[in-house]
Amino acid sequence: MIRHRRAARIAALALGAAVIGVFGLASSASAHVTVNPREATQGGYGRVAFRVPTESDTASTVKLEVTFPEDAPLASVSTMPVPGWTATVEKRTVDPPVEVHGSQVSEVVSKITWTAASDVGIKPGEFQEFPVSMGPLPEADRLVFRVLQHYSDGNVARWIEPPAADGSEPENDPAPVLKLMPAASEGGAPATGGPDVVAEPAGADDDEDAGNSAALGLAIAGLVAGLAGLALGGLAFARTRRQDTPPAV
Repeated sequence: MIRHRRAARIAALALGAAVIGVFGLASSASAHVTVNPREATQGGYGRVAFRVPTESDTASTVKLEVTFPEDAPLASVSTMPVPGWTATVEKRTVDPPVEVHGSQVSEVVSKITWTAASDVGIKPGEFQEFPVSMGPLPEADRLVFRVLQHYSDGNVARWIEPPAADGSEPENDPAPVLKLMPAASEGGAPATGGPDVVAEPAGADDDEDAGNSAALGLAIAGLVAGLAGLALGGLAFARTRRQDTPPAV
């Protein structure tokens, strides 16, 4: 009887570990506001999109505020229409001015606010992308955007924490980050252009989708391992039962 209980307990623990692994991975891969693609080229114009998932189970996302970095002013920022949403662009004065194709620009975009119409919003379990074109991109390692995500119930998610000194993402409220790569050297493919030129790697995959796929793969692996443990526990249970059963007379 003791051996029976021990075998059953081992099987239950194995299955429990697999379930915990699945839900633990889902929690660690919790979605937040990101910028896609996550890389662009210094000196060029980039077309990126702020991807906004709604994490609430009961409220919709109704407003998004994206504040641009003050230490890396962008002379040209334009928005793409998003059905059901109104974009409001705020500007600030910079001194010294930013040079763009030989011209001096003293006003740059400081913040963009997207507001949903009364009957529109990002419902629970859905996401929306807000595309922008911006540049020329500065000779910096990265651009960090501070984002406020407003929900229909009055709650506000603050995605404002910059990466750590080692470049790792903070555990809580990470801000969207656009990594900037150096322009191609002479003899290579040109990396700059006008506002209509998209400065992003050719065939770039969506990093977030790749990360989610990896997390799903690990979760499935954990479940398979747990089921394997359950099967082994069942075999152990059957074996011990045969050993305890008296021989037929």
